[in-house]
Amino acid sequence: MTQKEGPKPGALDATSGKLKPIEEVAAMMGLDNSEIELYGRYKAKIDPGVLGRLQSRPKAKYVVVTAITPTPLGEGKTTTSIGLAQGMHHVGKKAVVALRQPSLGPVFGIKGGGSGGGRSQVVPMEEMNLHLTGDIHAVSAAHNLLSAFLDASIFHDNPLNIDIHRIELRHVVDILDRSLRDIVQGLGGKSNGNPRQSGFDIAVASEVMAILALSKDIFDLRERLGRMVVAQNMDGQPVTAEQLRGAGAMTALLTEAIKPNLMQTMEGTPALVHCGPFANIAHGNSSILADLIGIRTADYLITEAGFGADMGFEKFCDIKCRVSGLQPDVAVVVATVRALKMHSGRFKVVAGKPLDPGLMQEDLQALEDGASNLVAHIENVRQLGVPVVVAINAFPTDTKAEWDCIERLALAAGAVAAVPSTHFVDGGAGAADLAEAVAAAAEYPSDFHYLYPLEASIKDKIETIATRFYGAGDVEYTDEAETKIKTYTRFGYGELPICMAKTHLSLSHNPKLKGRPRGFTLPVRDVRLSAGAGFIYPICGTMMTMPGLSSDPAGAYVDIDKYGKITGLY
Repeated sequence: MTQKEGPKPGALDATSGKLKPIEEVAAMMGLDNSEIELYGRYKAKIDPGVLGRLQSRPKAKYVVVTAITPTPLGEGKTTTSIGLAQGMHHVGKKAVVALRQPSLGPVFGIKGGGSGGGRSQVVPMEEMNLHLTGDIHAVSAAHNLLSAFLDASIFHDNPLNIDIHRIELRHVVDILDRSLRDIVQGLGGKSNGNPRQSGFDIAVASEVMAILALSKDIFDLRERLGRMVVAQNMDGQPVTAEQLRGAGAMTALLTEAIKPNLMQTMEGTPALVHCGPFANIAHGNSSILADLIGIRTADYLITEAGFGADMGFEKFCDIKCRVSGLQPDVAVVVATVRALKMHSGRFKVVAGKPLDPGLMQEDLQALEDGASNLVAHIENVRQLGVPVVVAINAFPTDTKAEWDCIERLALAAGAVAAVPSTHFVDGGAGAADLAEAVAAAAEYPSDFHYLYPLEASIKDKIETIATRFYGAGDVEYTDEAETKIKTYTRFGYGELPICMAKTHLSLSHNPKLKGRPRGFTLPVRDVRLSAGAGFIYPICGTMMTMPGLSSDPAGAYVDIDKYGKITGLY
């Protein structure tokens, strides 16, 4: 089950269990009280300096949890990651789970919170979903400070000779607001700045967030922030945050945010919650620092890569692992019966509307037809040499025949196991079989490698991802995208990895194309540079970097009761 389906949140209250003081959770990881900073009783920040002491410890097995192409509701990948970590403890193994911090955009949008669901949640879930320790606000402040430095430089006689028609830095806010996508700023006369077209992205799509997640220490963070390219000058040369003299102050705003957050699951398993870049816009993975700490403090480090294997997993391998130097031992692909039926093309899932009853009735033909999507994701993971275990996130309406069908198809596609898991209802005990399968798969020989070499051209790397991971026949570029590719190559950024921005609801750029589309043309309408984070990100199709609220957003149901307790948050 996922956090939005099955039992209502009130039936499995994430606050009803007895939580351990966070010092006890830290001790489970071998951390001293002097190495954590308390934020109340149940969350803390970890001093990154602990890495020096941990280097002599053996590395944990590195498990990355990814998924099939989800429905708009999500298929329980975070819940499965948490359940798997709890399940490891049920089979006598020590695990730490590393997750992204939920963005307030989805929390108050359609998807809701990102703390897991049922008996597989990170707690206190309200604190995880609402602000946590303020990291995303710090990211927003640092990003918007740089925007202010940029506009102030232009206002004060423009000493860097910035071309206001070639400004690449926008503003950010961690709320869904479509009215801010494209704006004209600087209206109201000379004293209010220079009028120019601009806009807002959601904060988790900020390059500052991507940088924070990829930085190994505060000095690496400082250097990366300085490398951010914000505009071009009149001579067509890049203008950086360092030239604007804003990188130092931005770093100062992020000195606490760079420290990973420590929480716990409902069963007391340590959970590292740090950074929250979107996988359909940014690289979609939690921080390298959290992983570097977690991999020295357990037998298994379980981390989650956003959305399907075509999104967060590919970026996990080609961007995050290149920077961290870590390599995954096994990948878990989460699938649900209902989502695979949807990929047959016979059913439609609309966020906020009741599910088609057919999705909850046995239909082996629809399941087998839609399982082409699962096969594609298994084959994608195997392309990079990583063993695959399929986690079947179980629903009460599933049948054994449906699970058997998924197992048969998954094994034929190259998975080493396909295991039903009832972690939503049963917690770690319901994921014990999955944990055993993952532990066994982690002992398989790994032939991990990247999808493409960095020295390939920008276009070659884009087309490799499009054809080999998405199933595209070819790629077409707008004139603007062509110009930017040439510009970034001229600037010397041609050997950066690629971070594709596209819909998460299809292997293609078109959310209506379900299953395993093949031979389509992938349209690249824009290409942007994240020089500080260290990647180029093409924007495909109608993908937007500032989503909007629906007519019936989740936030409309969030309130406080007569005791002052938060309600309606899931």
